[in-house]
Amino acid sequence: MRRLLVLCAAIEIVGGSLFGARAGAARSSVTGIHKIKHVVVITQENRSFDEYFGMFPGVDGLPRDASGFTSCLPDPASSECQRPYHDPNDVNGGAAHGAPNSTTAVNGGKMDGFVQVARDSVAAAKCGPNDVQNPLCTHKSDVDVMGYHDAREIPNYWRYGRDFVLQDHLFEQVRSWSLPQHLFLVSGWSAKCASSQPSSCTNQIGGPYTSRQIAMALRAQQQGSTPDIQFAWTDLTSLLHKHHVSWRYYVDHGTEPDCENDEATCVPVAQNRATPGIWNPLPLFTDVEQNKQVANVQAVAKFRKAARSGHLPAVSWVTPNQVHSEHPPASVHVGQAWVTGLINDVMRGPNWKSTAIFLNWDDWGGFYDHVAPPSVDINGYGIRVPGLVVSPYARRGYVDHQTLSQDAYLKFIEDDFLGGARLDPTTDGRSDPRPTVRENASVLGDLTADFDFSQQPRRPIVLSTNPRPGPASEP
Repeated sequence: MRRLLVLCAAIEIVGGSLFGARAGAARSSVTGIHKIKHVVVITQENRSFDEYFGMFPGVDGLPRDASGFTSCLPDPASSECQRPYHDPNDVNGGAAHGAPNSTTAVNGGKMDGFVQVARDSVAAAKCGPNDVQNPLCTHKSDVDVMGYHDAREIPNYWRYGRDFVLQDHLFEQVRSWSLPQHLFLVSGWSAKCASSQPSSCTNQIGGPYTSRQIAMALRAQQQGSTPDIQFAWTDLTSLLHKHHVSWRYYVDHGTEPDCENDEATCVPVAQNRATPGIWNPLPLFTDVEQNKQVANVQAVAKFRKAARSGHLPAVSWVTPNQVHSEHPPASVHVGQAWVTGLINDVMRGPNWKSTAIFLNWDDWGGFYDHVAPPSVDINGYGIRVPGLVVSPYARRGYVDHQTLSQDAYLKFIEDDFLGGARLDPTTDGRSDPRPTVRENASVLGDLTADFDFSQQPRRPIVLSTNPRPGPASEP
């Protein structure tokens, strides 16, 4: 009996060693993009690349020569033009940023209509007692779209750019405002649908619905009625569900960052995980409801807990409330502190060594940028926005000059977790009439260029949420 027990123990040890060797071999065989097990997309609000990083070393930044800034935009309120200048203000005004405003600002590629749009926004502002969303009403801001910030105002963002990856040709997916962009962020398209059938959807980038209409649709859905609003086209969660890939969409409790129909003034609209809206569109996507995954939309507090405990899903989207969003009239430093806290939570948690964080801003918010957006299809790209990649495998101090949009996030997730499957109506089983498979656009770069998967995972760089101002940028 004793010999039998010894023999069994020996077999167990050998078997365990062999299993451990196989598991170790399996772990060591993971290469390239598949070293990333968790993708986190954090989307802030309404800043252009030139406003935040136009003075960052090595980027395609604010045009200047030995005499100073060479850009000078016509100002319809005077006979003089406006040049870029350092803006130390923590609260900014910005300007209207819908599809028509984008067309005016870009002006056929001249990129000289930003002050015009801002002046028109000031003239259109009709302030009432409840217009707390409008900085022209609450802070009496003058036109400030030519101002820029640097490490004096956003030291942590500049630190992430120096220590990780800064993308200087990331364009908004669509030449419009927040609602279409947040639809593009999860689905690669913005549309209006006549029914729950994907084939009933038609292209619409102006902003197909208001938050009030979306809220009424949710109420109808909860009462068992057919909602008037249905996002029937295919979003990325449909592919994730089909491939058994975990996801969560985390919503910050508070009020929405912008007016519900891209108006300049409005009464604030409540926002939380249970209130579909511009920054929380997934509950009204037909495929999310059909797949019974509405509960995957959760509060940001659950993201922070999952990050700290090492239970992040494969794919996370994180969206702010108005206070944390940096959307004028929100504070720049408060938004930076919130984002820093989220990144710190990931860095302190067990999932850091296998995570890629994509930090971006949803649209330009009216602020000046000098790079004309490339042509892709009838919908965009829109005006250039900041983009950062924070990961233990991110290249150190690397400026990515590739042409990118947030479509590259979809592409990265699909290549990492879905074997390259695309939001393509000819292959995804839900035939919607989207004009383009955005991930396959020939102009779109590849985010794997931002990583060095051969390097040892880098240590976390945990930053203060209330940092001291950094140094002034060199002229």
